[in-house]
Order: sequence, then C-alpha cells, then structure tokens
Amino acid sequence: MKRLIYCATILLLAGCGRMGPLVAPDASIPVAVDNLRVVQKSDRFYLSWGAPAKDLSGRPLQGLAGFKLLRRQVLPPNEDCEECADAYRTVRTVNLDYLKETRRFDNLFVVTDTGLVPGDTYQYRVIAFKNDGTESARSNPARRTLLPAPAAPVLKATPVPDGVDLSWEAPAIGAKPTGYDLYRRKKNDINSLVILNGTPITGTRFEDRSAEPGVIYLYSVRGVATTEGEALEGALSNEVAASRPAR
Repeated sequence: MKRLIYCATILLLAGCGRMGPLVAPDASIPVAVDNLRVVQKSDRFYLSWGAPAKDLSGRPLQGLAGFKLLRRQVLPPNEDCEECADAYRTVRTVNLDYLKETRRFDNLFVVTDTGLVPGDTYQYRVIAFKNDGTESARSNPARRTLLPAPAAPVLKATPVPDGVDLSWEAPAIGAKPTGYDLYRRKKNDINSLVILNGTPITGTRFEDRSAEPGVIYLYSVRGVATTEGEALEGALSNEVAASRPAR
C-alpha cells in the first residue's frame, strides 16, 4: 500500500519509475539581453540590441513578443539612485507584430530616443517579454551624455564612367567635424544602407567606385566630431540620387 501511494505521488510529478530532469518554474524566462548599445547621431540617441535566442534553461526561446526600453536620467553622485523604484521609466514598448517606429535588421532592433536635454546623461536598459507576459531580467546598462553635434553638410553627387563622385560643403555651425561618414543605399531598399568608409573621411570628397552600373543609389553624409573623448555623428545631409552609367 505504501508503495502504491508513493508511486501515485511520483506519477503526478514525473511518472512512476521514469523521473526526468526537474525544470525550475522560471526556466522558460528569456535570458537577459547583453548587447544593448547607444550611439548619438545629431540630437538623438540610437539604441540597438539583439533578441535573446534561449531561455534560462538553455532551450530555444519560444513565444518572444517584444521588448520594453527603459531610461533614467543619471544624477550627480550624491543624488543618483539606480535601484530606486522610480529611477527608470519605459520610453518605448516594441511589439514584434507591430514594429511601428522600430527598425529590424535580421535579429537586430534599432530605435531612436529624442527630446533629450544637451549636457544630460542618460542610462538605458531593455527587457524582453513573451506572449504570456513573462519578462527577462534587465539588460546590460548603456549610458551616454547628449553632446553638441555637427550640423548637416550639403552633398552633391556626379556620375562618372567608373562610379560616382561625391563632394560636400562642411557645415559652418555646430561642433567642428573631424571627419565624415558617407552613407549609401539602393533606392526603395532601406535594408541596403551601408557606410562606404571604414574610418571617417578627413576631406570633403569621395569616389564611389563600388557602385554597380545602372543601379540608382541614394547618398547622404554626416559630420563626425570628438567631444569630451566621445565620437559622435552630426545631422544628416540632404539625400542625393545618382547612378553609375551602364556600360
């Protein structure tokens, strides 16, 4: 009789005589995001992170529904309190079924945060959540101070037989650029956006010899400045269309 009672009890848990590995109740919680980054472009921050692929048990994550982006203003040391209940507030909820103003590049998510105060420092964290409301722990912190950025250059593009020649006028106001980042994308294809230069361009001209003949490209440029030891991109220039002549 005792054995029957024992087996009946075990059967309710894992099956009498066939006990499997125990799974903690919270094992299906998503692992925390660990690659949150923040960069400044013009007067706004761009936040990016990758979606977690596993849950806390190490299994493939199921039912991921979205993310919550949290932000707090960093105060002077004698006033700052990250662990206070009201330190962070949710500034964006990202729903995977309706990305709205969120850009997704494969497994990478990018959002912008605006309306920030120059000179103030902000810290961000992100939380992943599932369809059933289960939430991950907070991500790694990402912190940045909003600094003065270069104004927008004025860009021109000229097709030539072996590519596209680009030139721009340096902005007369804002932080002085120490270089420039040149962007290119195919028309009507935002996912084709690339930076053409590996390191900031120190002059105001660039020859795009990688352009494919007959393809219409849209070009734009940003000034790059170093302020208080941080490199940041300025406002985006006008966007110009150009196409390398077909052979």
